[in-house]
This record gives sequence, C-alpha cells and structure tokens, in this order.
Amino acid sequence: MNRRRRSSVALGILAVAASVVSAASASQRVAVDASSVTLRVDDDGVALITYAEAGGAVRHVLARPAGDGDEGATLELDRSGGWQMFGRQAWGRFRDTCGTYRGPPLVHLVAACTATDGTHWALQSWQRVQPLRGVAPFRPEHEALELRVSRWSGPLAALEVYPNWTGGGRLQGLFGRLTYRGRPVYGERTPSPTRSDPKSRYVYIDTYNSAYGPGWKREGAKVTHVGSGGFCFSFFPIPAPRGYPGPMPTVPGNGQRHRVTAVGPGLTPDIRWEGPGLGAYDPDADARVNAVFDEILGADRSCTDER
Repeated sequence: MNRRRRSSVALGILAVAASVVSAASASQRVAVDASSVTLRVDDDGVALITYAEAGGAVRHVLARPAGDGDEGATLELDRSGGWQMFGRQAWGRFRDTCGTYRGPPLVHLVAACTATDGTHWALQSWQRVQPLRGVAPFRPEHEALELRVSRWSGPLAALEVYPNWTGGGRLQGLFGRLTYRGRPVYGERTPSPTRSDPKSRYVYIDTYNSAYGPGWKREGAKVTHVGSGGFCFSFFPIPAPRGYPGPMPTVPGNGQRHRVTAVGPGLTPDIRWEGPGLGAYDPDADARVNAVFDEILGADRSCTDER
C-alpha cells in the first residue's frame, strides 16, 4: 500500500474538554500583549476582563454568550465597558460572583474561575503566530502574546499526537487528530496552494533544543483535514514561503522535545500535547504505530507518500 509509514516509541494522547464543535467558533482573542489581567463573572453569565495595554492604558471588556446552543456559541465582546451591551458604563459596579476554578488543568493559563451556574471561564496567553522552521521573528505579530478567552462546561477537546519516523527511518515526524466527544474537528475544506479556508483548524508545532538553536522554536503549522480531523508532519527542510526575508534552514528541525498546540473548538480552552523526540529507528515500534496511522489517516490522501 502506497502510504506514509509512521511510527513511535512513545504514543501520546492528551485528552481535554470542550462543549462545542463548530467550524465557525473557537476560543476568542481579546487583546495582544496585555498585562495586569483580571477576570470576573457575575450571576448573569457576563464576564469582565480588565487589562493594561502595552502603552499602559487600562481596558475593560465585557463578554457574554451569543448564539443558540453549543454548536452556534460565540462570545459577544463589548470593548466600550458596557455601553454597547447595556447602554451605560457597567464595569465600575460589576459584581463578581465567580468562584475558585474547578475545571481541568490548562496550559498558558492567566486566570480562570467557575461561575455560579457551573460553567468555567478562562484566559490564556501564548504566541500563536510565529515564523516557521525556527526563523527569527520579522513582523510585529510574530512576537505578540494573544490573550484568549474561553467559556465551557464538561470535557475539553482531545488532541492525539504520535511521534513517528518517516522516510524509511531517516526522518522524524508527528501525526494525530483533533476531536471533541469523538467527533473530528476541522474547517470547511482542506486548504491548498490554490484555495483557502478562513475556518480552518490549525495545530501549531514547536521544537525544543533543535538544530535551530536552544529553547522552543516554531517548526510548523498544519491544518486538520476535512473528515478525519487528522494531520501529519515531517521534520525536513522546505523552501522559504512567500514573504520570508531569507532562505530557510537546510537541516531537519526535530529536537529533544516537541509540542503541539491547538485552539479550542467552540468556546473551549486552547490545548497542548508535549513529548520527547525519538531515538534511533526501531522497526518493531514503527510497525506498531503504523496500525494507529492506518486507523486515523490510512485513507487520507493528504498524507500519502509521494516518494
């Protein structure tokens, strides 16, 4: 069978929760490079997010659910401090009733609490947009810390990631899938060089202590595929994308460790898997994980070997 053979010594599954799966909705960005962040929620299910901008100005943003049901849920954000939602300034007398956070552990956490109706609210901050293949930032957005808000109850999404060998054992890679309650999470279509999908779901892949240098570096970003919610990736050099200031590194970027981050589907938190890199090629381990690959991506033409 002509397919990309994948394997792993360590299989990783990160199971976390969400309450919606929709191509249109996700955790929402509130601000960039925010500091002194606080989160409050009242008995009516309205949240007040207060933060300082990079220049020092203090902002008060109100958030409340919009849309019918989990599938259509989004958050309405009022950046006027209450005038848009209520026709008055509302942040000054805001009554916070949100208690101690009782949800699952979260990555990139800034603040979280559990409201009186049992729903969880969280703020997370991380660098979502970065240059690929360890290239140094060359645009302002590459160093921006996004502050993102989520609201949910129940489980998170599930991000499965499997380290693997590719290229006959010469290279390393990762494959996996993003699901919620057993359902794949993806956009409306799989993008290509000639067509885009603004509702695409991406996973962001980082590498630690690699040939790119010490510490964490962004290696790549892969869209989850229509139908399966899966993705596949190999650490190998690629030509510089359009708009890059210079040539890309000419060495594979696999490192001592790897991590994969995904924006939470619906209004759920952003989630992450992390695991070690692989050692020497192990044909027995390769054979074992091939069965997992076939189950997840065996029929996925986007992951078929062209070699």
